[in-house]
Amino acid sequence: MVETVEWTDDGVLLIDQTQLPRERVYVTCKTHEEVAVAITDMIVRGAPAIGVTAAMGVARGVLETDAAELPAAFPKILERLANTRPTAVNLFWALERMRAVYDSVASEPIDAIRERMVAEAKQIKIEDIAINQAMGRFGAELIPDNSTVLTHCNAGALATAGYGTALGVIRAAVSAGKKIDVFADETRPFLQGARLTAWELQQDGIPVTLITDNMAGHFMKAGRIGCVVVGADRIAANGDVANKIGTYSVAVLAKENGIPFYVAAPISTIDLALETGDEIPIEERASREVTHVGGVELAPAGISVANPAFDVTPNRYVTAIITERGVARNPYNQNLREIVEGKA
Repeated sequence: MVETVEWTDDGVLLIDQTQLPRERVYVTCKTHEEVAVAITDMIVRGAPAIGVTAAMGVARGVLETDAAELPAAFPKILERLANTRPTAVNLFWALERMRAVYDSVASEPIDAIRERMVAEAKQIKIEDIAINQAMGRFGAELIPDNSTVLTHCNAGALATAGYGTALGVIRAAVSAGKKIDVFADETRPFLQGARLTAWELQQDGIPVTLITDNMAGHFMKAGRIGCVVVGADRIAANGDVANKIGTYSVAVLAKENGIPFYVAAPISTIDLALETGDEIPIEERASREVTHVGGVELAPAGISVANPAFDVTPNRYVTAIITERGVARNPYNQNLREIVEGKA
């Protein structure tokens, strides 16, 4: 399985996801600024992976800052990383966790502070992999045997510290002996499905068929899809789900065709502070992602472009939300809170 993010003595080592599947290239981010740029430019992407990488970026920032300057510099390090991408709540969860650790050791000698911050960043990665594996075990029970699973975007090892959320559920179902194959939406405009999901599943030997985004309804109506499993970047308290643009359309089509629509996401993706998905900030990305494919301009020069990176799927289209602590169903306002608080 691919190593998405790794802590090394030289810096934060990332596989450059903008180069896949053509080349397997790694980037070493030696400073928190370089980590921030890597997140913004989608060298690393996927909500859990962004959170892990940001935590390591904070640790790099502490290492690169003199002891006398650290009290003033630390909030700026957090702010720089927080400003990289607005939608994925895992980013802010990881930064708050690193802030809490820093506050607890701020009065200690600089070497002790640095050691503790690095250890915490590494621990977040370890926990992320374990969380994904637990999520996979819960989700595997929901996947029908001898069926095709449709997924949108990339919610695999590349989107996490390892194993994956939606693809983790698929991997766990295969490991449990279920005979399944996968239809992967290409996921315009950044093509995470075509470039990343298809590549990951090929690497694992899991049968995968690539389709364009506008083919999903056809295959659902034809009875080819057993269920849909996607990841998430933020989930509101009522179960509304923000995920890669196009997810909402897939959910509506699934509902129309009586197909279960599952969301796999860690507890850190659930934002109980937001009552509904209407409050989730939606990132708008550069027009070039729409007008160009592989560096080739396909649209008329100067054309006006809208490029929201995410959409919000209302909870009425979500059959269940799979977490590392179990599966939540409606009423989400009650059941998500109980899962987050460990009462489920």
